[in-house]
Amino acid sequence: MGGEAPLPVADTVCDGGDLDCGSGLLLIIRNAMQPLPAGGVLELRSREVSVKEDLPAWCRLVGHTLLATAPAEGRVIRYFVQKKGADDALRADLERARSFAWITRVRWTGEMQARAFIRNHSFAVGQPASFETQDPAPSAVEYLLAALGGCLVVGFQWRASQRGIDIRNLEISLKAQADNILVFLGIEQKGHPGLRAVEGSLYVEAEADDEVLEALWEETLVRSPVTQSLVRQVPIHVPLKRV
Repeated sequence: MGGEAPLPVADTVCDGGDLDCGSGLLLIIRNAMQPLPAGGVLELRSREVSVKEDLPAWCRLVGHTLLATAPAEGRVIRYFVQKKGADDALRADLERARSFAWITRVRWTGEMQARAFIRNHSFAVGQPASFETQDPAPSAVEYLLAALGGCLVVGFQWRASQRGIDIRNLEISLKAQADNILVFLGIEQKGHPGLRAVEGSLYVEAEADDEVLEALWEETLVRSPVTQSLVRQVPIHVPLKRV
């Protein structure tokens, strides 16, 4: 009486966590497979539901063979992919990823309001300095804090998912004060209108030791695009052009 066929033996393993194929997972897979010879086997571990359909389609497209899939602990699915041959386009695709540029267009919409247009999204942006408790739209500085917070919580959750850590609740609270907002208003000249510091707390509910979560948080901060943009001096070159 035959049982289930044994799973293939993987030459290397990579964990995509909750990342989907359109958000960088394929680059991670290709980079992990690069050192393998033709016929080598990669085991991908993923918790993202869409990978179940997208990965087989990609394998068929590029010629790799999806040898087997198997459920693992929790929501994790194991995928065993056999490499067809050399990935000659990987170096160029990695370079394209390195040189990728985010683009936004912001249009003044009247009075102290603007609207940002980003890919298929648009949203209102309020005045930079507002001391009211309610406004028609968040201020530009509040969007900056929201961008920082969003980058950090999503990055933390993804890195936790790579390690098989289930996050039940995750929230970040951020607070920032300008060095001197009166400079923006033209009332004073001393100091600058930029942020003096950003402070806050990350609140996490997860099945993991404090030491593990702390290490995960430190890695998240180091690898966060928005965080690293703020802690480094990023040159800004925006010349005026007449229309």
